[in-house]
Parts: sequence; structure tokens; C-alpha cells
Amino acid sequence: MNSHHLHPEQASRFYYGYVIVGAASGIQLLSWGMWATFPIFMEPMIAEFGWTRGATSAAFSLYLVVLALAGVVVGRLADKFNPRVIITVCGLAFGVGYLLTSQVSAIWQLYLFYGMLLGIGNSDWLPNLSAVTRWFVKKRGLMVGIATSAWGLSVLVMPAPAAWLISAYGWRNSFIIIGIVTMVLVIAAAQLIRRDPGEMGLSPYGADEIDKESLSRQYGGLSFQETLRTRQLWIFNAISLLFNIAYAAYAIHIVIYATGLGISLASAAAILVVTGAVSFPGGVIMATTGDKIGYRSALTITCVLLLAASLWLRLAGELWTFYVFAVIFGFAYGAWFALMPLVPAELFGLKAHGSIMGFTGFASTMGQAAGPVMAGYIFDMTGGYQLSFLISSIVTTVSLALSLLLRPVRHGESSSVMASAQKENSD
Repeated sequence: MNSHHLHPEQASRFYYGYVIVGAASGIQLLSWGMWATFPIFMEPMIAEFGWTRGATSAAFSLYLVVLALAGVVVGRLADKFNPRVIITVCGLAFGVGYLLTSQVSAIWQLYLFYGMLLGIGNSDWLPNLSAVTRWFVKKRGLMVGIATSAWGLSVLVMPAPAAWLISAYGWRNSFIIIGIVTMVLVIAAAQLIRRDPGEMGLSPYGADEIDKESLSRQYGGLSFQETLRTRQLWIFNAISLLFNIAYAAYAIHIVIYATGLGISLASAAAILVVTGAVSFPGGVIMATTGDKIGYRSALTITCVLLLAASLWLRLAGELWTFYVFAVIFGFAYGAWFALMPLVPAELFGLKAHGSIMGFTGFASTMGQAAGPVMAGYIFDMTGGYQLSFLISSIVTTVSLALSLLLRPVRHGESSSVMASAQKENSD
């Protein structure tokens, strides 16, 4: 952090970091909206081509795998290159992916255009959230919480316009329209993103309220190679994997589980709406709470909430009990997405923040891919969800226990980590 950087209030009455938050939120809303619209596009595509549900949904599974792999690469790039360039390339991948998907005539084309190109495009979340994290010391949790809440809002905002477009213009033209709009808006918003305040001669918001040593520690920290040799990174990765196995198992199967208990499809679908609505305050509240009590402590509370939702669901039967589950569950998963970039910053500093997020994002996405498959396979074998819900409760308990082991890696420890690495290399 250079001493000549100006404090925000000295440079301008309006701090540019808020523009970063607004642009990042808009990009997240557009990019993650495809999660919510995929089921809507599935039905007309299956009707036209006669593909099975399994074969069609495999495109979404491939998207998750590609997103996880691309995140590792994009995270590394976010630490080295201008985020505007990275997000622009992701926006192009989104637009081209949508446009080419509008022309598919075979299932392999859906895998290539939708599964792969959109998986690459959606990795724009890494430079977005890394930038927001770097711009704020004070209110960091609140600002990251606002940016990540766009994921939950996309569930509420995006399906209705997509359904209207399909009914009015057909699924092919809808892909074209969404592709062009997404590409133009994402690329335009990307031009507003700056990696850190130093690009504009500013200091992070609230930097003058903490001592220079703490500020240096936050904006320095460990290199990615150093973090790979810490126990803390692997503990957080394990939490990311286990938490998301449980989260995704519930998110994907809750509607069909509720309808199996005699609840109407419309009422069961409303469970997801409640979940998405509650995720917005969940992310903001828990990230802001983390500003006060520490993000690791907020993560522990989040794991407790997911475990509470898991245990409650095993007793649920009537419609109101599912809505109670949706409130607790939605709050917890909104909190998770907000805390995901904040906890690594607290543990390791910001030197390699993008790389670390890409690495832990890989674990999270693999959990999201594995959870629904686990629950579906167990249902096919046993005829019910009780065993998969029990497993989800167990892995959530383990993630809770692991969250209690997290602690920041100090500079002395990072030095010993590097010394150990050098010793092994010399051997």
C-alpha cells in the first residue's frame, strides 16, 4: 500500500468502491441467472428433440465441472491481470455460448456450447468478488454480502422473464436474446471494475481506521504456494466441499421430496422462492456480522444454521414446516456465498486472494455436483431420501467441527512453511 494514496474522503465525496460493488452485483445477477433458467429451457428442448432428462441435465453437470476447473485458472489470472480484461472475456464466452446453444440440433452440441462455454463464462465471479474484497477494509462484509446476494436474487428475478421470452418467441430466439443482452451488459459493467483502489490513487475504504501493520498484513499475506502448504487451506477446502454436498442435495431434491409427501407442485416450488428470497438478507446479515465478530465465527454460525435446517427437514411433513426449512436453509446458503471470499482474506491476506478463491471454489463446486447425485442414487436404491438426508446432516456436522479449527496463518508460520518447502526441495 503506497503512502501517497489518498483516503477516500480526501479524493472524493463519493467513494468509487461503491461503483465496484454495483457493477459486480449486476454481473453476478446476470451470470448466475442461468442457474435459475436452465430448468425452464429444459422442457421445450426435451419436447423438440426427445432427449431424456438425464442426458439433458448432464449439460448442467458438465457446466459445474467446467466452472470448477475454469475457476482455478481464472483465480490465478485475477491475481496477475486486469480484471476488466478477464471479465470481458468471460462475457464474450457467455454471449457466444448462448448464441451457439440457440442453434443446437444434437446433445453433444448442448454439452459443448452450454456446458463448456457457459462454465467458462460464469467464472467471472472470481475477479468480481476479489475486487470488492480488496476495495474495503471497513464494511467489507457488508459490501461482499451485497455483491453475492445477487446469486439469490437471480432465482427470483430471472425465471419469469425467461419463461415469458420462451412463450412469446420460442426457446431458440430466447437464447439469442438472453445471450446478446447478457454479453453486452456484462462487458459494459466490466469496464467499471478496478482490481484495487491503488489503480485510482485511493486507499481501501476505512484504511485510516486501522494501524499500518494490520493493513499491511491484510493486503500482503501468503502467496498461493505458501497457502498450499498450510493446514488451514485444506481445512477450509474440506468445509467448502462438505457444506456444498449437503446444500446442493437439499436444493435440487427438496421440491420432489415435498411433492412425494403430498404437497402440491406449486406449493413445493414456492419453497425455492422462499429460499432465494431469504438468501439475500442471509448473505448481508452474516457478512456484516462477520465484520464485527470475525468471518470465521460467522462461518461457524452458518454451519450451525445449515445443520439446524437439516435436522428440521427430517421431521418436516406439513407445508408450513417446509417453509420454516426454506427460511433457515436459504439464510444459511446466502451466508455461505457471502463468507466464501471473506474467510480466505481473513486467514491468508489478499496477496493471492483470487488464486485461493479459485481453489476453494473448485471444492465448493465439486460438492454441488456430488450432492444431488448422491441423493438421487440413494433414492433409486432405497426408495426414499432419509439416508441421504442423514448423510447430509453428518457432513454438515463435520464441516461445523472443522470450522472451529480455522485460524489465521501468521507471518511467522508462513516463513516456517516456506522454510519447510525449501528444505524438502533441497533434499
